[in-house]
Amino acid sequence: MSTAHAIENLRAALACLPGVGPKSAQRMAYYLIERDRQGARAIASALNHALDSIQHCRRCNNLSETELCTLCSSASRKHSQLCIVETPADLEAIEQTGSYKGCYFVLMGTISPLDGIGPDNLGIDRLLEVLDEFEIEEIILATNLTVEGETTAEYLTDLLTGKDTIKDIKLTRIARGVPVGGELEYIDRNTVARAIDERRKV
Repeated sequence: MSTAHAIENLRAALACLPGVGPKSAQRMAYYLIERDRQGARAIASALNHALDSIQHCRRCNNLSETELCTLCSSASRKHSQLCIVETPADLEAIEQTGSYKGCYFVLMGTISPLDGIGPDNLGIDRLLEVLDEFEIEEIILATNLTVEGETTAEYLTDLLTGKDTIKDIKLTRIARGVPVGGELEYIDRNTVARAIDERRKV
């Protein structure tokens, strides 16, 4: 393989990262090869280790190195309370507030027809299994207040309220302390905490 071909492959690989365009990918590729080969090897090693060791938690669907993540296996969490979020970053945003002590379910995305993502592309089947397997008293819909997040929340509301098995489960939605169009990952912790505390019944 020629050097040019190798560089092009590296640039193409880096360009698959969100927010990284062709020019940025090219700068990264040249920098890693020319200025920081040790850093490049560390990235490659960490990435290979992550791919080999990280799986989805059996209960919450979050990324984990064990069958049950530390949150789901913790005796101090309120296991009867389930907060549904879009991504691991959203879970971390809520955890940083320190205001929520229940468990989570991570969808790993949202319904987005324009991007070709439907309910079957999310972890909804696993969510239904969790609801059948565990004693849940409250479900908190904490998807972002974006168009996709609201669409996903509405879909889940229709799906869950139509199931006889969850008739006695309280279904709530985070309050609009989170601005419309806002994403939990980028919102200050006090606003996220208020949104959780002031959640409303669906």
